[in-house]
Amino acid sequence: MQLDDLKHIEQAIIDEIAKTEAAIISYRALTQPIAPENAIGRISRMDAINNKSVNEAALKTAEQKLKNLNVALANINDPDFGLCFKCHSQIPLGRILLMPQTRHCVNCAR
Repeated sequence: MQLDDLKHIEQAIIDEIAKTEAAIISYRALTQPIAPENAIGRISRMDAINNKSVNEAALKTAEQKLKNLNVALANINDPDFGLCFKCHSQIPLGRILLMPQTRHCVNCAR
């Protein structure tokens, strides 16, 4: 991979880390316990509990993405960066820019 491409990828990873950290903060705020003393109806409480579980799943996904992004940033200067973990072919630059945390090409990701 060329040096210009690596710098572009590094900036994309840094930008994605910042967005993911902001999303994690938002999800953490949305997953706070629902106090039973809040005067909401039974249906509204069930809806709030359902929304909380959806947000908890999104939080877990975002935290895993952040871990993967940090690993990608740490490994950006490795000679095998940008190679598919499974088939060892070059991952297209467009895929890396869209999903900087990816370790697989499109075919192996299926």
